[in-house]
Amino acid sequence: MADIALIALFAFLGAAAAGLLGALALRLLRHRTLVVSLTVVAAVAVTAMLAGTLTVAWAMFLSPHDLTVVTTVVAMAAVVSLVTAVLLGRWVAARSRDLALAARSFGDGGTFAAPEGQATAELAALTRELAATSAKLAGSREREQALERSRRELVAWISHDLRTPLTGLRAMSEALEDGMAPDSGRYLRQIRTEVERMNDMVGDLFELSRIHAGSLALTPSRVSALDLVGDALAGAHPLARERGVRLVGGRIDAVPVEVDSKEMSRVMANLLINAIRRTPADGTVAVAARRSPEGIVLSVTDACGGIPEEDLARVFDTGWRGTHARTPPAGAGLGLAIVRGIVEAHAGRTGVRNVAGGCCFEVTLPAARGG
Repeated sequence: MADIALIALFAFLGAAAAGLLGALALRLLRHRTLVVSLTVVAAVAVTAMLAGTLTVAWAMFLSPHDLTVVTTVVAMAAVVSLVTAVLLGRWVAARSRDLALAARSFGDGGTFAAPEGQATAELAALTRELAATSAKLAGSREREQALERSRRELVAWISHDLRTPLTGLRAMSEALEDGMAPDSGRYLRQIRTEVERMNDMVGDLFELSRIHAGSLALTPSRVSALDLVGDALAGAHPLARERGVRLVGGRIDAVPVEVDSKEMSRVMANLLINAIRRTPADGTVAVAARRSPEGIVLSVTDACGGIPEEDLARVFDTGWRGTHARTPPAGAGLGLAIVRGIVEAHAGRTGVRNVAGGCCFEVTLPAARGG
């Protein structure tokens, strides 16, 4: 047992010396290729075996004949190990280059296509991560392009909607100035109406810019959904009476919500104005508030006849007004975008769905704590 212990000790010392030299070599060559690193690892393994063997022989535990035999075996093992390391390194390096080229393609704006052929588990995991990242980038690019289209459309619509009243204002002001207005009172009332409409449009643009810039400061307070809906109905009643639309309150639960009353009143007003403007005379707009497992749901149902299914996903986009809503009273297409921005700032969500004869716009808000 003592001889075995000594042999193990001498073999360990020789192998440890070879291992230290190998570690130093790996450190010096750490920036080289994978082939070089694998070759060094294989050489360290063989050298450690040979160093241990020579140390044991030096300690007189091996005869010259046994040393020759062992050295020959180690040399053959060295040849096989080095060849295997080089081949493995070249194979892994080739797969890495293919993966790098594929990654470069989607980095330049293309779509990531996983390289063909087998790969190590680590490279396969990296390939899956790159594919997932590529899909996320593609989605981000699509959203960015859609947003840019919406902005261009918004600029075009705003320009059109501002140019039309400005042209009318200029004509009416010139008529008043030249004394050519047969009914100056009517002209002045029309001028005031157009100015108020443009002021509302500018106000919507300012509100939307605050939402997009993340500077919408909220001051939440605990209010009842019943009061929120009641105030909204009262504010929208004159417009509904003017257009011959009936406003009704459906199921309204007196549930508490923690919201910024001013901003949420704007949400309800925008939804009601949108519903009233698109509901024909003698139609009905219904407002409801109920508790659900997701929170508090405020809904406005109109009689607009419905929205095409392909347009439902765009209803709350900035500038969207549909194909039949290009007249000036429809506004600049900002009302529903403002609704979504304010609701999301309250950690809520918006939705719309078609119902019999019209649409139902829903706002889901978190329930008040302890409510």
